[in-house]
Order: sequence, then structure tokens, then C-alpha cells
Amino acid sequence: MSSPGQEPREYEPPPGLGKLALWILLFVLAAIVVVAGGVYFG
Repeated sequence: MSSPGQEPREYEPPPGLGKLALWILLFVLAAIVVVAGGVYFG
């Protein structure tokens, strides 16, 4: 049902998108650590 030129995204995500998602995940994780630290040490 899929055309030959179209490949499933699950196997090969675009490098830029993957890197962007990784940076966003890292930023969110850092924000959670800062908030949790503020709650614990506040």
C-alpha cells in the first residue's frame, strides 16, 4: 500500500529531528532536576 519512495518513519528518523528531540529531552530532564532540587532543598 506504500509507494517505493516512501519508507516507514519508525526505522529511520531524520537525523535533525532525532537530535532535536534528544536536546528537548535533555532540557526537560534538566528542568525536572532543578525543580525537584528546589522542592527538596527549598
